[in-house]
Amino acid sequence: MKSPGLSNKPIASCTSATCENCPAGNTLHCHFSRRDLMYFLFIAVPPFVIGGVGIYITHSWMLVPWLVMIIGFFGFIEIRVMCSHCPHYAEPDRSLRCWANYGSPKLWKYRPGPMTLMEKVVFWGGFISIWGYPLLFLLLGLQWFLLIVYVLFCAGFFIALRMFFCSQCMNFACPLNTVKYETRRLFFERNPDIAKAWGADIKA
Repeated sequence: MKSPGLSNKPIASCTSATCENCPAGNTLHCHFSRRDLMYFLFIAVPPFVIGGVGIYITHSWMLVPWLVMIIGFFGFIEIRVMCSHCPHYAEPDRSLRCWANYGSPKLWKYRPGPMTLMEKVVFWGGFISIWGYPLLFLLLGLQWFLLIVYVLFCAGFFIALRMFFCSQCMNFACPLNTVKYETRRLFFERNPDIAKAWGADIKA
């Protein structure tokens, strides 16, 4: 999908000359915009704020390990195991320009195709560790109200993520991706190198 205000220049991996009349354009979001980033932060930030408050109330100094985990995972580890498979990673910028990991440095090699089993284990392990960390302190501190609010906001974040972002994301390698097969096939037709990496049959 071409976001408002962006040019018709396709992404680096695409062989089409223009985005006009792209059959996948209404269902797949190939271009980044700052509006996308704002929408993502709107649903992603509240759980972190609530979780951070819960940790601070129980043991304020334990915020430091959590912040290190967040920066290390989302800024570097997740980029390697998941984002390096994304077509956004093939763009010429030195840092990522996408709604979820905007500004993260591209330290790794671009590797189109699906994630390995170990990469998925690391991906899910990071997610569980980061979102599970505040739960420990909310339980230890008997902060039942904050615990309920935190769980609700986390659930809301993942539901919104899957419905409004993952359903349009061109990183098919991500375990959270929900783009339908037909849309993927249309994308593969215009991105043959990615299709080859996936071993995809792009025939209609």
